[in-house]
Amino acid sequence: MRVNGRTRLAGVVGWPLSHTLSPAMHNAAYHRMGLDWVYLPLPVADEDALAKLVDAVRVLPFVGLNVTMPYKRAMLEMCDEVAMLAQMAGAVNTVHVVDGRLIGYNTDARGLLESLELDAGFSPEGRRVVLVGAGGAAAAALVAFVLGKAGEVTVVNRTRERAEELVERMRPHLRGVNVDAYGTDEAQSFVRSADLIVNATPVGMAEGDPSPVPVEWLRPGQVVADMIYRPAITPLLEGARHAGARAVGGLGMLVSQGATAIDIWSDSTSQTRAPRDVMRSAAEEALGDWSRAEESDT
Repeated sequence: MRVNGRTRLAGVVGWPLSHTLSPAMHNAAYHRMGLDWVYLPLPVADEDALAKLVDAVRVLPFVGLNVTMPYKRAMLEMCDEVAMLAQMAGAVNTVHVVDGRLIGYNTDARGLLESLELDAGFSPEGRRVVLVGAGGAAAAALVAFVLGKAGEVTVVNRTRERAEELVERMRPHLRGVNVDAYGTDEAQSFVRSADLIVNATPVGMAEGDPSPVPVEWLRPGQVVADMIYRPAITPLLEGARHAGARAVGGLGMLVSQGATAIDIWSDSTSQTRAPRDVMRSAAEEALGDWSRAEESDT
C-alpha cells in the first residue's frame, strides 16, 4: 500500500473496534480495484467525540465512512441527507462524503439479501420468514424482506412488546408484505413452518449462549441464517445443521454490506463492483489470525 498526497480516506466508526474486519476487507478491495484509498479504524468513545469526527470528515479527504455499534442511530441525525432505506431502518451504517456533505445509507438490508443469494441460493420473494430480534439489526433485516417481497414475516422477540413496536414503526413501509409480531414462547408453529429463520440478536456471540430459538423447532429444507459472524458456528447454526437445514453464518452479510458501501463511494457499475471474493478471503484470513492469536494466549 502506497500513501501519497492524493490518497483518499475511508474508515469504520464505532466503539470498540479492536476486532473489526473492515480494514482488512476494504484495503484488499481497494488494492484489487486500483483505488488510491486507505481504510482506517476510527474508534470514538462517545457521541461528543463522534460529532467532532464528523466535523473533521467534512474537511479532510474522506470518501466515506462505515458506521457500526453503537452509533448507527446517532449518525442518522448527523447526516445532511438520508437515503430511504436508512430512513426505514432508522439507522445509517454507510456515509458517502460529497463536497463536505454527508449522505447516509443503510447497506445492511441489501447485504443480507445478497448473502442469502450467494451463500444459500435463497430469495425471500413469496416465502415465509421468521425474524428473531427487534433491535437495529432486526430493523435492517425487516427492510431487506420488504425489498425482497417476502410473502410473510413473523418478528419474534423475547419481549413481544418490542417486536410489536418494530412492526408498527415499519408498517407505513411494508408495501403489502404481511408482518406480525410474537413473543418467543408463542413462535414454535411459525418457526416450524418457515422457509427462512434469521437471528438478528447478539444471542450466540458469547461462549455459553443458548440458541435464540429452540433448535428442536428446526427442520430439514429450511434456511437458517445468523447475522453473527464470530463465532462462525453459533448454537443456532449448529442446531440447524443437526436438523438438516441449510446454515448460513454472518460473514457473507458483513462482506456484502461492506462491498455495497464501496460501490456507493466509487459509483461502481455492475461491471466494476467491489470484489466480493477478495473481500471475503481477506476477512477469513483476519479471522484466522485472531483465532491463532487467542490460542497462543491460552
